Amino acid sequence: MFADFFKGLMAPEPAPLNDEDARTAMGALLVRIAKSDGRYAAEEIGVIDRLLAQRYGLNPVEAAKLRARCETMEHDAPDTVRFTKAIKEVVPYEQREAVVESLWSVVLADGVRADEENAMLRLVAPMLGVSDKDSAMARQRVETTFGI
Repeated sequence: MFADFFKGLMAPEPAPLNDEDARTAMGALLVRIAKSDGRYAAEEIGVIDRLLAQRYGLNPVEAAKLRARCETMEHDAPDTVRFTKAIKEVVPYEQREAVVESLWSVVLADGVRADEENAMLRLVAPMLGVSDKDSAMARQRVETTFGI
């Protein structure tokens, strides 16, 4: 299942993702950012499940199953660049800002803004084509939501 997905992403000119692959790429990116500090906290998992449920209209069980598939894909993924490139090609800019906001939600979910997570997000946002300014504004919106 994932072999075909990765094969498509590794192609010199990858085809646009179908809906299911786009969901999985998004979820895998959320998982990757959560794991970037070497700690995959229950709070982060809860936020990922909630974000997937909201974004894709899933119930809690469906969201948890999608996250589990995303965890497998994230583990097997060769690099982050392929995920971000695939997302950037199929998601309009305004929605990519929302993706970055979701990533910040995961980073801040456990109440710790780890240096590794910060560094990963500083790398990922530009790969998604989101400016540093827009990423900072997304972080501020999330901090307000979390009361930080």
